[in-house]
Amino acid sequence: MEENQPCQKSSKAQLAPAWSTELDQKSPTESLFYRSSLLSRTLVAQQKDQDCPYPLTATIHGSSSLYAASVSKAASLHWTGERVVSVLLLAMGPAAYYFPGPAVDYSLAAALTLHGHWGIGQVLTDYVHGEPKIKMVNAGLFLLSTVTFAGLCYFNYNDVGICKAVALLWSK
Repeated sequence: MEENQPCQKSSKAQLAPAWSTELDQKSPTESLFYRSSLLSRTLVAQQKDQDCPYPLTATIHGSSSLYAASVSKAASLHWTGERVVSVLLLAMGPAAYYFPGPAVDYSLAAALTLHGHWGIGQVLTDYVHGEPKIKMVNAGLFLLSTVTFAGLCYFNYNDVGICKAVALLWSK
């Protein structure tokens, strides 16, 4: 709008977003999901002092893409690792029944400890708040997981092992 022209009352078409004309033929849901400018778009807004609309650009900036990529990659690898350990635990059940021995016993000790550590860690992440509490609880979880793994290894080495212990429980 030029400066020497008087401001006109805003019409409905002037207040519409810039992208609405190209998507008018689509359904509202379809236009929402197929919009290429969801995070950055030019809007026409009316200022309080005047009746003239002025374009404003609103851009949402997340974290830097370099940092987000590394965090996303680490989270994705952790998620994949959790699923792999869960599937391995499912496979170790029949393996422990059909092939009991030290290799399966120690594998079960490691997988059960890791699975429990990650599971309890997620619960603690959800329910413990505050930096000092989180550090204290994480140290306790690490200590618990270490003692659990050491105890299972001790049981495997000095007693019958996990596989035969479960078989003995079921035999009586």
